[in-house]
Amino acid sequence: MYKVFVNDKPIIFTTSIKNEGDFPVYIYKNTIIEELIYKLKVGKIEGVYLYSNNLAEVWLEFKEKYKVIVAGGGLVLNDNNEVLFIYRGSKWDLPKGRIEEGEGIEETAIREVEEECGVENLTIQRKLIDTYHLFVMDNEYRLKETHWYLMHSDYEGELIPQLEEGITEVAFKDEKATQEALMNSYANIQLVYNSYVKG
Repeated sequence: MYKVFVNDKPIIFTTSIKNEGDFPVYIYKNTIIEELIYKLKVGKIEGVYLYSNNLAEVWLEFKEKYKVIVAGGGLVLNDNNEVLFIYRGSKWDLPKGRIEEGEGIEETAIREVEEECGVENLTIQRKLIDTYHLFVMDNEYRLKETHWYLMHSDYEGELIPQLEEGITEVAFKDEKATQEALMNSYANIQLVYNSYVKG
């Protein structure tokens, strides 16, 4: 199963006709994707299941429609098991950013977390999940594919938000504060956190 978000509303690629939730089921081969995206964008539907009996083939076909922007990010824990969040555009988020030429995706993830948060001593513990969302750039939809890693840092110095990226706050949050932050975050970030919790 793959989930692609349009304004936090999911397109769920699936091989099952029976699905949880109240979203309608569309047959992929009978669906005009552009119309579907429009319906999600303007709020005509809150989400959709896209059914196909060949998920791998359909997913590749879907990805070929868009320029894919690859990014890496981290869910960072400190020694107190607090989660590192950034605040940008009136929402809490996890640090992430685009891959640069010649970089490995793990390098990207660490560099972006360091740059956006001013944190040091990062180590990758394990891969968590890949998330996907569609966004408009230069009047065209692009598919952002973000590779997420569970990271650890014992850094106790000052956290410095990357203001030029629109980040106004950086903070490690305990479990209660994390749950509150997730209430004002993005659907993809909830997926990343769920992936960490499930272990």
